[in-house]
Amino acid sequence: MIKEGSKAPDFTLPDSEGRMVSLSEYAGRQVLLVFYPGDDTPVCTTQLCSYRDNYSEFLKRDITVLGISVDSEDSHKRFGEKNELPFILLSDSGKTVCRLYDAIDFLGMTKRAYVFIDGSGTVRLAFNELLPVFYQSTRELLAKIDAMKQE
Repeated sequence: MIKEGSKAPDFTLPDSEGRMVSLSEYAGRQVLLVFYPGDDTPVCTTQLCSYRDNYSEFLKRDITVLGISVDSEDSHKRFGEKNELPFILLSDSGKTVCRLYDAIDFLGMTKRAYVFIDGSGTVRLAFNELLPVFYQSTRELLAKIDAMKQE
């Protein structure tokens, strides 16, 4: 994974509406990048719906959640609407951002990975799941972020 303590590399990707979104737009804000293998897959759907159901916990901490996968903008649009996801899904069809953040496995597939970036643009937490069938619940993710902030 990308090294904790390093400056988060900027990027620009299209969202589900085709609008170009840059990480630099969130300067001064905390951002959680959630890399996931694919839209409409059982584990990814459960994971992202879990974040939807507990989205107020992210908002209480002023954390912006950005979901990133290699699926198309149209796929993200259908997936986001179908599941009423309140956060932005970004399409990294060229896998450039996934590679930039070391969120690609040896087969070229997106890893289930998490990168928390603080308001100064520094990567404070970066990790991935060992197996793609596991994911961090909202409670687990926020517990790691809260603990990291207390260090």
